Amino acid sequence: MSSAFIRLCRWALSGAVLLICFFAFAPVEDTLVASVNDKLQHFSAFFVLALLLDFAFPRAPYRWRKCLLLVVYGLLIEVVQYFLPWRSFSLLDWAVDIAALLTYGISTPLLKKIPLLRLRWQNVAMEEQTVREE
Repeated sequence: MSSAFIRLCRWALSGAVLLICFFAFAPVEDTLVASVNDKLQHFSAFFVLALLLDFAFPRAPYRWRKCLLLVVYGLLIEVVQYFLPWRSFSLLDWAVDIAALLTYGISTPLLKKIPLLRLRWQNVAMEEQTVREE
């Protein structure tokens, strides 16, 4: 992966974090449809965050350290929502966030088969091979 693409991923990650904060702290109507949709939004947001974090820092594998950053971020969102009169703290939301992070980790073998995404892992493998040969 080129350094320009890595920078782009880092900018995208920063933008995603800010955008998620905006939506997480904005007032929302509480209906059954909104509740189900909320879980889908949590799952997709944290899956994308995991992907962006993994791509933004490709030399570090997607393991507990990367995952822990996003787990704490998800908890912080819920803590802030606890103090907002129009939002509420939800362990279920946080559990869905964690499930999305674990799903990303489990799905990386499948993601490695997608040509556009494959470069993330190929370049790191080539760099590691070069370092071993030296």
